[in-house]
Amino acid sequence: MTAVDRPTVALNISAVERETGLSKDVLRMWERRYGFPKPGRDDNGEREYSPADIGKLRAVKRLMDVGLRPGKIIVLSLAELNAMADARAKPRDGESAPVLERDVLAIVQSHDAGSLQHMLANLLMRQGLQRFVLDTVTPLNRTIGDAWMRGQLQVFEEHLYTEQLQIALRTAINAFRRQTGVPRILLTTFPTEQHSLGLLMVEAMLVPEGVECLSLGPQTPLEDIRRAAVAHKIHIVALSFSAAFPVRQATDGLATLRKVLPPQMALWAGGEMTRRVRRTMSGVILIPDLASLAGALRSWRAHGVVQST
Repeated sequence: MTAVDRPTVALNISAVERETGLSKDVLRMWERRYGFPKPGRDDNGEREYSPADIGKLRAVKRLMDVGLRPGKIIVLSLAELNAMADARAKPRDGESAPVLERDVLAIVQSHDAGSLQHMLANLLMRQGLQRFVLDTVTPLNRTIGDAWMRGQLQVFEEHLYTEQLQIALRTAINAFRRQTGVPRILLTTFPTEQHSLGLLMVEAMLVPEGVECLSLGPQTPLEDIRRAAVAHKIHIVALSFSAAFPVRQATDGLATLRKVLPPQMALWAGGEMTRRVRRTMSGVILIPDLASLAGALRSWRAHGVVQST
């Protein structure tokens, strides 16, 4: 790796947060709970992290993003973490990866934002918004995630892809006339769930169906979700969960939110995490993938409320 790829000097906690995607609070909590990382201190007493610390933190984050718990893996060496990541990320080199996915990955690695934006816009125009999300964005996200796990992408490169994709999706969504009909759906995530791209993909699937979407963005406290839902006379509250979100934290939060929402208001939970929920949740609809959204919406429109699964 070049100097662009890997830090060569100690970084402060703010820089490590940017480099790894791990919040300052998480870094401090791991230091107390697990004894790692063990940052040094600069002349002002501020934490500074070595390149070795940063490399291991990034490896842990890659595995957390596919559902592993930090407490189970943080004791492993960097070599062991990378081996585990390689085992979980199926090789997609050469002819095994579709041409489009290889091309997008190459553009991201070459840091050509203009070409990436142009490619995404053309694909969206040809496919239409919903097919673009299902047939192009979903596999591209998987490719980018696999490349991240194998260490082929840096944080800023992944952010470049995500930002350009969000621009394309927002432009397409805004091209639809704003609906004021039924249902009115509130989109958000729980606190600590930082992945906002899933919310935008859900909105892109729903807007062409004539749904009025109100997105609060990520990380909304439960009480604020309730207040917003009541204030805006919401019909459905829809929450997105990434694969790494803890199941117990999600199910406890959903159960609490269900109790405080008006009984006639539907509660949907979607995303990779929901595949790991092993029990029925009364009054909560689990939607494991975007393709299932259309069926949930048809059910709501047919019955006025979705029967819990």
